[in-house]
Amino acid sequence: MFKLSTSFFLALAAVTGSAVHAAGAAYGPELQGFKYPYPVQHFRFNSQGQTMQMAYMDVKPAGKANGRTAVLMHGKNFCGATWEGTIAALSQAGYRVVAPDQVGFCASSKPPQYQYSFQQLAANTMELLKKASIDKVVLVGHSTGGMLATRFALMYPQNVSHLVMVNPIGLEDWKQLGVPYRTVDQWFERELKVSAEGIRNYEKSTYYMNRWKPEYEKWVDMLAGLNAGPGQRLVAWNSALIYDMIYTQPVVHEFPQLKVPTILMNGDGDTTAIGSDIAPPEVKAKIGNYKVLGKEAVKRIPQGRLVEFPGLGHAPQIEDPAGFHKALLQALAQ
Repeated sequence: MFKLSTSFFLALAAVTGSAVHAAGAAYGPELQGFKYPYPVQHFRFNSQGQTMQMAYMDVKPAGKANGRTAVLMHGKNFCGATWEGTIAALSQAGYRVVAPDQVGFCASSKPPQYQYSFQQLAANTMELLKKASIDKVVLVGHSTGGMLATRFALMYPQNVSHLVMVNPIGLEDWKQLGVPYRTVDQWFERELKVSAEGIRNYEKSTYYMNRWKPEYEKWVDMLAGLNAGPGQRLVAWNSALIYDMIYTQPVVHEFPQLKVPTILMNGDGDTTAIGSDIAPPEVKAKIGNYKVLGKEAVKRIPQGRLVEFPGLGHAPQIEDPAGFHKALLQALAQ
């Protein structure tokens, strides 16, 4: 069987990478060169016949320890680093906070071949927690991390005291609703065209509802630099595999099976929906409506509560950190 090696992708990237992002930063395939807000550790493990590593931050309580550990799961266009405000808020409130970068993302390994599934990523995370001697967690997942956190809670309910989903994607099944399928190769070609301008324009309209602040630029730089660095094609290939996982592996149908207290925290102005850019107009008009999706989803979760942030977008923890963290800590105290 023909196998794609890391060196193959890096050699191809050397031809094009410098031209793609010449005006901005270019980071390594594991985000080398980008500064994280807390020290980064690396968990080495074997998966699917490969040795790889997960980068993670493990932050001790800054306030009086409450004996609880929060695990933060990032979204598709986010990293552990983008949780910096939430890490600080939870740490100050007495939590130990662990924020990993999942395999395929950010500062973690980008395997040339990997069968991505939410089950596999959840199992990887469980191995990290075992290594860190962590048994019970408050699980907080944002965006794609909300789908992963749901899968983790379904697989390991005994290890989760609370599940918090922050503007999770996957509150609907896009393929069931008529969003066209993209092949991995089509996603790959799309991801090769990622640019700082495209990232910024998308985040302005969806994440921050056209309320752009200068401090958001570092997150644009993070993604654009990763996508334009020497690992460009390897990063794009893993991104394509991950998008295929997101589209083909919905978790919404299993919400009624959740056995842990669940808090759904939604910026209700969000319109995120995978494939909305190629969906027919009649399909596009009915997907990604978080003002409706949140209310519908929480009815299907046995121990579910809904916390809404009127008018906020896909990343309320970044758009309104003070309001979000106050609501998060209050919800976890109940």
